[in-house]
Amino acid sequence: MSDNNIPLLEVRNVKKDFFGNVVLKDINFTLKEGEILGLVGENGAGKSTLMKILFGMKEITETGGYEGSILLNGKEVKFKSSFDALNAGFGMVHQEFSLIPEFTATENIVLNRESVKYSFASELYGDRLNTLDREDMRKRAVEAIKKLQVNLDENMSVSQMPVGYKQFTEISRELSRDGMKILILDEPTAVLTENEAESLLQAMKRLKAHGIAIIFITHRLQEIIDVCDKIIVMRDGKIVEDMKNENINIRQIAKAMVGREVSQVQNENSAQVSNNFSEDETILEVKNLWVDMPGEIVHDVNLKVKRGEILGIAGLAGQGKIGIPNGIMGLFNAGGEVIFNGKKLPHNNPKECIKNGLAFVSEDRRGVGLLLDESLEWNVSFGAMQAQNRFLKKICGIIKWRDKADIKKTTERCIQALQIKCTSSKQKARELSGGNQQKICLAKAFVLKPKLLFVSEATRGIDIGAKALVLDALKKYNKESGVTIVMVSSELEELRSVCSRIAVVTDGKVAGILPSSSSSDEFGLLMVAGHEAKEAV
Repeated sequence: MSDNNIPLLEVRNVKKDFFGNVVLKDINFTLKEGEILGLVGENGAGKSTLMKILFGMKEITETGGYEGSILLNGKEVKFKSSFDALNAGFGMVHQEFSLIPEFTATENIVLNRESVKYSFASELYGDRLNTLDREDMRKRAVEAIKKLQVNLDENMSVSQMPVGYKQFTEISRELSRDGMKILILDEPTAVLTENEAESLLQAMKRLKAHGIAIIFITHRLQEIIDVCDKIIVMRDGKIVEDMKNENINIRQIAKAMVGREVSQVQNENSAQVSNNFSEDETILEVKNLWVDMPGEIVHDVNLKVKRGEILGIAGLAGQGKIGIPNGIMGLFNAGGEVIFNGKKLPHNNPKECIKNGLAFVSEDRRGVGLLLDESLEWNVSFGAMQAQNRFLKKICGIIKWRDKADIKKTTERCIQALQIKCTSSKQKARELSGGNQQKICLAKAFVLKPKLLFVSEATRGIDIGAKALVLDALKKYNKESGVTIVMVSSELEELRSVCSRIAVVTDGKVAGILPSSSSSDEFGLLMVAGHEAKEAV
């Protein structure tokens, strides 16, 4: 235990620039044992960079380090790598997953800290002849999972898990470490359902009671109010507020984040849902759709989408809502019938879907949505170039070549329209914050000029100000271009603020479709009771 007068962690005058671009300016704060600190700010405010400094990540050490001091129990530390931070008692759950897909939950949780069995042969010939003690590994994994109190199968392969379970595996890995003093959680609830997120918040309170300090980054501001002892707000690389969590509300936090009054998205948009569509004309009809997607149940989906509407798809985690667009777009093996504009679409052929006028913004922006090591220009233009022969010009009437000027102009227009924070259109997608990466995924889809756009978890990991911008962009796109939008989201209120109708998916089927104006009770009943609830609502 540390001296009560000495903070567990103290950050003094920390500054950081990337090749002359200053991203952190004079950062100062303290953290006590058993304290939960809520760190909030718009995308690009500097939150993730600050956490990378605390965790000794190579992005910091390889770009000249940082100015200022970090003290642990009153003594200055200078981590050369994340291993140094781990040894000092830090744990970190990153915004993006760092799991090995082929390994089980247990194998990922105890990775590089596996239990081994010693034998007579290993005593004679060295540790190379030790064998894994898989039973002890399993027990350690189960113990870590129990701290979260979630139903995670320790023997399940990560490649077979829904997104929420992957997040719990990441968190369990950190909870399994001995001597952990400070846990950094970077957007841990962004991919979780409300029930899963509540389980995590309760686990955080239990860790706090055992003296573990937590730095909690999230765009869900109510979660900050529910669990944090104090709140730090960052804007443009600086701390603009450092306050105790006493009589604080969401509006106050949001105003500090963006420097202006921000109404909650659902209140701003509740009266502006899509109504510019034909009640009689069907643009997409899905019959008996099944999809073989790990972690999702889709076995008999029947759905009609009206031309010009914004249709929402809601449901609990793993019930099939995410599997529907992934199956229709051919990213996972699927069957049944998909009829678009009167034409039956082939299965398992994403390129053909795009050619016919469909586009998809995936919930997996890093795994599916982006070319991480390519420029923003390449990310925005590549899909249209490959599927539609856009951004190509003929040289001598024969050879096709990239129209770099058109690509740059289009990308810069998207950057301005979606307020993407970047150094230039040449910047690599990997270097953007999570929310700005999501905006590039939207830009990429808009450039395809689709007739129907699937959007899955479009605002995951996006701050409250940017969320309003993205939802407004979708509504504007629908209204001005007449594009039909099918929007999948774990946040019911988000769907109600944008969509005209919302389909609820339960047990792999559409349990019912309700107007967005229906009560939360009606939606909730369909989610938990499925088709049996129809009579009750």
